[in-house]
Amino acid sequence: MNYRVVFYVIGLVLQVEGLFLALPLIVSLIYQENSWYFYLLPAIACFVIGWLLSRRKPTHETLYPRDGFITVALSWLVLSAAGAVPFVLTGDIPHYIDALFETISGFTTTGSSILTDVEALSKSGLFWRSFTHWVGGMGVVVFIMALLPMVGASTMNLMKAESPGPSVERLVPHVKDTASLLYTIYIGMTAVEIICLLLSGMSLFESLTLTFGTVGTGGFGVLNSSIGSYSTLQQYIIAVFMILSGINYSCYFLLFSKKIKDALKMQEVHWYLGIIAISVIAITINIRSIAPNLPTAFRDALFQVGSIITTTGYSTADFGKWPAFSQTILVILMFIGACAGSTGGGIKVSRIMILGKTIRKELATIVHPRVIKKIRMDDHIIAHETTRSTNVYIAVYSIILFLSVLLISVDEFDFTTNFTAVVATLNNIGPGLNMIGPAGNFSQFSYFSKIILMFDMLAGRLELFPMLVLFAPSCWARPVKLSFRVKNLLPWRRG
Repeated sequence: MNYRVVFYVIGLVLQVEGLFLALPLIVSLIYQENSWYFYLLPAIACFVIGWLLSRRKPTHETLYPRDGFITVALSWLVLSAAGAVPFVLTGDIPHYIDALFETISGFTTTGSSILTDVEALSKSGLFWRSFTHWVGGMGVVVFIMALLPMVGASTMNLMKAESPGPSVERLVPHVKDTASLLYTIYIGMTAVEIICLLLSGMSLFESLTLTFGTVGTGGFGVLNSSIGSYSTLQQYIIAVFMILSGINYSCYFLLFSKKIKDALKMQEVHWYLGIIAISVIAITINIRSIAPNLPTAFRDALFQVGSIITTTGYSTADFGKWPAFSQTILVILMFIGACAGSTGGGIKVSRIMILGKTIRKELATIVHPRVIKKIRMDDHIIAHETTRSTNVYIAVYSIILFLSVLLISVDEFDFTTNFTAVVATLNNIGPGLNMIGPAGNFSQFSYFSKIILMFDMLAGRLELFPMLVLFAPSCWARPVKLSFRVKNLLPWRRG
């Protein structure tokens, strides 16, 4: 393994995090809080350690897939470990494990929280907590690649390890340009939502923090009521941008490139919007009897469907009190998730499509054994490697899901709470049902269970395998030279 590249990238990640920590420091000064130096010290430490790790650019620039997976996984672990320190120093979250849970939940855009009173946090703490969503939404390694050429063409292995979806392709010939283009779209969408929320009458602080959570599909709010206390217009703005953030960014690239026909042909986007439309209609009809009126039922249904399928996690209503039919739809949406190539989590609509087409192909083969049928998407034949990786992903996903449910069951909570807790963290959603519903939180879980759920959040955000590779001994083994001369063992004979 190319350790120099691994340390080099981790060093860059720490330096970037040191720069990002300057933002909550500024917020602390603006609101005249006495916690600014608790952000300054970690920022300096991150920058210095990062500089020491990356001061020498690796001479051997080859980065294999294994190296890319390990580099990204370690980068996210280091990023989260350092990002949790300010919460402990400021006293916003006194215990480090709880602070780490909140930070990992932020960077992975999960939105699950251990906080019982969000409004008790300082303004700087609320800002840093929400800003972690924006950083993690597109990925910090992708952000670095947008700024630096780093290690040549092999950086595609870094992007593949961090980007969501069954496959990752360059939008333009160079990886650096692809990363820059993705962040240009990301920043543009962020700016547009901030402006819309400001025009709706929302304060600048809330516009920034809620936009970070919306565009990054994270879900950390600044009020205990999440989004329920905001106006109807503001709820609709957030709902629309959540849904837009769940669309594959390749679609936006095609639109901006004036390839409108190609953009409109994307089957994944059709399925994604179709699933949303059907779910909203079904839930609106189902909750009509318990809602004040039809417009409110539609707004709550649209908001919660958009929030759950994009894995954002914001809420305007306590859907834990909805009928079982509506809750079941939301749980199904938790698994489906958003489009590949978006900031959303979940299994991804494209994988669901591939599975559906694979099943249809298998049935056709059973009925007509001699038939030759190819799986297609957007008029392109799906490579066998993509189909195989999708099947393996679902198998590994299922193993992690049920093993995690088994492990956290030691806390003796009810099955619905345990199951939806794992589903919410593994799919990077945020809230679940029962004890961890929109009105609840994860504070009652033991530290052991929180560690399991933290692993699930990281595994879900990084598409499982980068985190699993860390546990493979063969990835860390160094080749041993077995041929040597006896005289080399004698110190007086050397040289």
